[in-house]
Amino acid sequence: MSMIVTAPGSREGLAQVGAPAVKKDAAALLEGKPVFTDDLAPADALVVKILHSPHAFAKIRSIDTSRALKVPGVVAVYTYRDVPRRRFTLAGQSYPEASPYDRLILDEVVRYVGDEVAIVAAEDADAADRALRLIRVDYELMEPVLDFTEAIDNPSVIHAEDDYHVNGAWIRNDRMRNIVSSGLSEHGDLDAAFAASDVVLERTYHTLADAQAMMETFRAFTEIDAYGRLTVTSSTQVPFHVRRMVAGALDIPQARVRVVKPRIGGGFGAKQSGCVEIFTAFVTVMTGRPSKIVYTREETLTASNSRHEMQMRVRIGARRDGTILALDLHTLSNQGAYGEHGPTTVGLSGHKSLPLYNRVLASRFSFDVVYTNTMPAGAYRGYGATQGLFAVESAVNELADKLRMDPCEIRLKNLVREGEVMPQYYDNTLYSCSAATCLTRAMEMIGWEGKELRRDMGDRVRGLGVALSMQGSAIAGIDIASVDLRLEESGFYTLSIGATDMGTGCDTVLAQFAAEALGCDLDRIVVHGVDTDVSPFDTGSYASASTYLTGMAVVKAAEQLIARLRAEAARLLGADARDVSFEGVVLRAYPAGVLGDDGALPPEFSAIDDDVEAIARPYRLVRVAPEAEPVGEISLRELADRLVAGGDGDCLTAHAAASSPTSPPPFMSGIAEVDVDKATGEVTVVDYVSVVDCGTVVNANLARVQAEGGIAQGIGMALTENVQYDGRGRMRTRSFMTYKVPTRLDIPQVRVEFAPSYEPTGPFGAKSIGEVVINTPSPAIASAVAHATGNYVRTLPITPEKALYGE
Repeated sequence: MSMIVTAPGSREGLAQVGAPAVKKDAAALLEGKPVFTDDLAPADALVVKILHSPHAFAKIRSIDTSRALKVPGVVAVYTYRDVPRRRFTLAGQSYPEASPYDRLILDEVVRYVGDEVAIVAAEDADAADRALRLIRVDYELMEPVLDFTEAIDNPSVIHAEDDYHVNGAWIRNDRMRNIVSSGLSEHGDLDAAFAASDVVLERTYHTLADAQAMMETFRAFTEIDAYGRLTVTSSTQVPFHVRRMVAGALDIPQARVRVVKPRIGGGFGAKQSGCVEIFTAFVTVMTGRPSKIVYTREETLTASNSRHEMQMRVRIGARRDGTILALDLHTLSNQGAYGEHGPTTVGLSGHKSLPLYNRVLASRFSFDVVYTNTMPAGAYRGYGATQGLFAVESAVNELADKLRMDPCEIRLKNLVREGEVMPQYYDNTLYSCSAATCLTRAMEMIGWEGKELRRDMGDRVRGLGVALSMQGSAIAGIDIASVDLRLEESGFYTLSIGATDMGTGCDTVLAQFAAEALGCDLDRIVVHGVDTDVSPFDTGSYASASTYLTGMAVVKAAEQLIARLRAEAARLLGADARDVSFEGVVLRAYPAGVLGDDGALPPEFSAIDDDVEAIARPYRLVRVAPEAEPVGEISLRELADRLVAGGDGDCLTAHAAASSPTSPPPFMSGIAEVDVDKATGEVTVVDYVSVVDCGTVVNANLARVQAEGGIAQGIGMALTENVQYDGRGRMRTRSFMTYKVPTRLDIPQVRVEFAPSYEPTGPFGAKSIGEVVINTPSPAIASAVAHATGNYVRTLPITPEKALYGE
């Protein structure tokens, strides 16, 4: 699988791509239609509830469920003695997963407060809740590891089980030392580069865990179909991976599992991990009855996953003129009790931050990921890049202040440029980049040249801060996207995808690609949701993959379908397919030679060292009618009807898949203007401007909403959000009363613009936008606070006390 390469001319004259189309599901959502998981659950489904551990680290001595089983309406109570003893991971990753197999459905050892102890299935929620209160558990308490800086070689070993499994030695797992993964990536002579530097700074930055806080909590329901197969309906970003998880956990063949994804009420990465599906699936297999589980907000906050807490030590060296010569980053990542996404998330803290300053003489990125007895970490928008960029961008800001340089000037002097090979980005070549334009335009929007970094406003001080970010577009060489595109009777199209729209609008964006390629209106593209029995395979909606990767699969399928349409029209018109032009609503045959020879297709982009310019070509999609008179024509509707009229017909279908050897980075600038109250230290963001390079902007409305939402989440991370534990490992932030997500009143009027580059390997030049947008607020706001108060806050969130008095 590979990607078609095109030149910027393929962006000219677009009708559907770039249009601010309304989301296809907008009306259903606004009208409150029953489209979400719990809306669709069978009325007679058993209610599944979980007994969670009150201890951070303990072994179950005994568990008595007899009283719980006597509660009227209780159907079953299951413990670790009842479940298969087959370890698995809940990480939504391609097989073989990078994450260790360190879980059981229920285990004799509990490893964090919130870990699962027992499963109750009952006729209603009241009976299930009563049963939970009657289960008696005797625990043998063990000493927990709660401070991740003390995890390595701690006397308490969190995973000492004999059946622990790792798929690949490359993650450098050493579980008996509480190390999930470790790694090292070096480029150049670091010692020499630091020796040549006039200024060397070494700083340590700390980002705490954050909750994804999506509106819809974790939920799923399961049932047995007429053929004895298990159907799982789940609010998930990764239906195909969930199929593998459920089959593995239950020790049954994947052929017996079907996963359906309805509309999703948000995910932000949380639902890239499995969570509740295995519990309801187990109950249904054991009882033969439909069952459902709906986590409360407290369970979602305390018994699922969060962003990884990370401590990052940055050393940066530069000449007096601001030329950055050396960068050294070490990341320590808190994985929590189970290893989902640990070996992969940490990589982005370096590989999606250091390449911004690609022209350094030398760089090094090293990391350790450790187990602790806290809630497992997982995926969250930004996936490690957010933490790494806070550290690296903060260090660049501190370097600029040390050198008394403008923080924008130092960035413009050192930024990565288009055409460069990026050693810390897996030796990928940067084919598209408007990062400098993003920064200069943001400076114009905020009025940078006319403002001081610090201004006294009387009872408050106003400061300016800036940051840049990059991300990626799919996981190079691993992610796969595939689609089926079919011409239906009367001339409309159905687009079957395996990518999951989790509220981002990817169904709409992919339909725009199809409509552009096929020269039709958007309402003639019907998009099917994900059902693993009938949908084409897709690794899932994560890693900013859908627009870039699945979009390319759509374009490739459209090319194939158009070729088949031309051939069928040629057969009916008595012409050669080379002389038939597909013009959207009509196909016309022209005299021989008028259309020219299509010629052989050049190879597609399949290796990072391919010559992109040499293999670039125009798409073979809908075309404008030539000036010559046609010798015959047939409307698309007539062709579609005749193809299914019987006899020698066929309902034309095209299947295509895409996988890229590179992951084109989008870029973003962010400039924050904040006020710090002199008396209280309260930090208020009064203005935030941002400019995004996501390649071709496919849908300006949806792209702007993505950017605004990501910035709001980033402001929350910077100022208020913080998963907190007490001394026994019990989470304090168990509700939105204690976990402080910013409200609309806390967010300024965010201003977003775009500076589109053209990504030759992306569909119509597009790259991703979903994750890059969350990365700039925390370093930009931290720098603004430092300029206002003189206090550099290096541990998030930036509380009033830290702003006023320092750390």
